[in-house]
Amino acid sequence: MAGVLIGLALLAFWLFSLFDVITTPDEEVQQSPKAVWLIIVAAVPIVGGVFWMMRGRPRATVAAGPVAGNAGAAPKGPDDDPDFLKELDRRLRGEPEN
Repeated sequence: MAGVLIGLALLAFWLFSLFDVITTPDEEVQQSPKAVWLIIVAAVPIVGGVFWMMRGRPRATVAAGPVAGNAGAAPKGPDDDPDFLKELDRRLRGEPEN
């Protein structure tokens, strides 16, 4: 039973790696061309997948935090907008429009 679970986990890892190579844009692939990575991952399933994860996969980019001095920017969503919340509260209480 344990052998079956390990086999399924390895198959899932290989399929994930193969799908990841296929869906990664050509310009984001590291070290080698995308076609080479596809052949490596398809031909040598587990080792190719590990190498893809370590060397070929695009690096994650860290999103920049809030910019200093951006305090006067517009709210990002309706629940961040105080005017919207006041209008919603007025509607829920059934008060007429001004």
